[in-house]
Amino acid sequence: MSPYLSPRKVNLVGSRIRELRKGHHLTQTELSDKIGIAQSDLSRMEQGEYKVGLDTLFKLLQVFDLKIGEFFGESETAGPEDRELVTEYRGLSEEARQEVRDFVRFKKMQEETRPDSESPSREEKE
Repeated sequence: MSPYLSPRKVNLVGSRIRELRKGHHLTQTELSDKIGIAQSDLSRMEQGEYKVGLDTLFKLLQVFDLKIGEFFGESETAGPEDRELVTEYRGLSEEARQEVRDFVRFKKMQEETRPDSESPSREEKE
């Protein structure tokens, strides 16, 4: 295993493949044929014994008609305000971007150290 992908994460990817395969009522043989790998390799991927290569991952995304974020469970999409912030951020100089990152870290630390009773709820913030 490489230092970049822990055994736990390999297992999570394998579990996700199994979940999608079963949700689409496919056997390992059927799915492996669709993505062009051996059934035994797919089995090892699902069991977390074998890493999923990028080419295989992209074929899986095609078969299941998913975006990469959806595969990894990132279903929340950015709203208009978030997109506007990103656009504004990208227009800043590198020095200004660093200041923004520092400020965000400061605010996160501030919220983490604040007792729960003092932390405003999401509704209060909006």
